[in-house]
Amino acid sequence: MVSTVGLVLHPRRDSKVAIDTIVEWARKRDVTVLGLPDEVGRIDCSAVPVDAQALVRRSDLLVSLGGDGTMLRTMRLIAGRPTPVLGVNLGRLGFLAEIDVDELAPALSAIDEHRYTVEPRMAVRATGHDGLAVTAFNDIALVRIPGDGLAAVSVSVYGEPFVRYAADALIVSTATGSTAYNFSAGGPIVSPTVEGFLVVPAAAHSAFSRALVLSADEEVTLDVLPTSGQLALEVDGTIGGHLSPGDRLTVTALRAAAHVVRLGTTTFYERARRKLRVNGSAEVD
Repeated sequence: MVSTVGLVLHPRRDSKVAIDTIVEWARKRDVTVLGLPDEVGRIDCSAVPVDAQALVRRSDLLVSLGGDGTMLRTMRLIAGRPTPVLGVNLGRLGFLAEIDVDELAPALSAIDEHRYTVEPRMAVRATGHDGLAVTAFNDIALVRIPGDGLAAVSVSVYGEPFVRYAADALIVSTATGSTAYNFSAGGPIVSPTVEGFLVVPAAAHSAFSRALVLSADEEVTLDVLPTSGQLALEVDGTIGGHLSPGDRLTVTALRAAAHVVRLGTTTFYERARRKLRVNGSAEVD
């Protein structure tokens, strides 16, 4: 049974109705509701403010209130722990959120009664020569800074050089992130159950512009070439640092780094079809 629910909130979207629903559900069952101080502090509610470490350690269930960005932040907070994460949609349809606000109370009861499944989600971790390590559930991208030259990057697998890309960006994407930056760069849509990751150039300026699909067991090294400009390191769409020519990143997969709650209401393919406006195949006369 759920005894403690942790909340992670979208920084701007109105989550008052959702929080009130959770707090009322919890009050009837003597369940504690926790939240981050700067998030629950801006809303008049009885959630107990705690720091991120306590939120992760004490929660039996994390509830993400927002969109895919909030869900990704919640997954990064909980990375490596078995705590299930429920995504609640507060706006546009996302790929990761499972329910809308009006479905919250029955969803919480279903989870409390173990009438749900979890969908393990892989992450990728990039480690620099200086010890900097970042973890992403969608993607890690080496992105050119406008006016400062292309992203020129060499890709090696298990230390064996394979290809050099010159592009606007080089994206290392999980299956989860295949519908994000990877998709806009022309990469494939990948089932979230696939344990592997993609290396995809965006707007390639090199003769070889194909994506690579790699096993979760493989280790990839990205070397920023001398001909490259300064690059921004994007982690799930936010700046995680900067790279210069001569810098190196080693990328590995983290299996089942987060566990997303599924209640059987929709499938990945339904969400993808609606979000990406896939209306079916073309008819051939």
